[in-house]
Amino acid sequence: MQNLIVANWKMNPASIAEAKNIFEGIKNGVEGVNSEVVICPPFVYLECGMSDTPHLKFGAQNVYFEDKGAFTGEISTAMLKNLGVEYVIIGHSERRKYFAETDETINKKIKKALDAGLKVIFCIGETAEEREAGKKNEVLERQIKTGLDGNENLENINIAYEPVWAIGTGNNCSVEETKESVEFIRKISGVERILYGGSVKSENSGAYIKESGSNGLLVGGASLNPEEFVRIVKSAE
Repeated sequence: MQNLIVANWKMNPASIAEAKNIFEGIKNGVEGVNSEVVICPPFVYLECGMSDTPHLKFGAQNVYFEDKGAFTGEISTAMLKNLGVEYVIIGHSERRKYFAETDETINKKIKKALDAGLKVIFCIGETAEEREAGKKNEVLERQIKTGLDGNENLENINIAYEPVWAIGTGNNCSVEETKESVEFIRKISGVERILYGGSVKSENSGAYIKESGSNGLLVGGASLNPEEFVRIVKSAE
């Protein structure tokens, strides 16, 4: 199975010029690699990066579950498809935390994205409090079963395991614990391609691919540094 390495730029950078520089650095650095590399910039930067990059794929950081209408600020699956976007991140912990997305809302987004022919990067993960209370597997199972309810065709589903306590904290999950979680997620979900995300950097990225059983990475802050992101991609080779 081909590894999937995803760059989630979140709400960065501040200008088109900066975005183009990052695109250029990544494009030049990952040409010829064996992994599938997907860039997920803010919506406004998608088009400026998609030209002349046949070896890169692009994804959106979010999508809405209605086709069109009076939904100010939202983006539809048709808009993404028309732009040439192939992937979409759904259920990221920041969407759950700051925008009150629920498992049920995420389920509707996943269904809409799959119906449109988009490939989904479905994010799940436990908080520090849930982990300390011994509820990690319970939380992951709930998120998986509710999020994927009614979706029998899992071919275009990729699950990103992102323990919330590890995201942006520098406190990444150990390879051993990640392996346990990846095996649990694969068993519960039936999805083959499981990614890891959470304080990923080039010093630890290779181990997540080669030792934890994951099939890729969802990279946050480190993906804004082209040289570092390229090192992460190449660590999976």
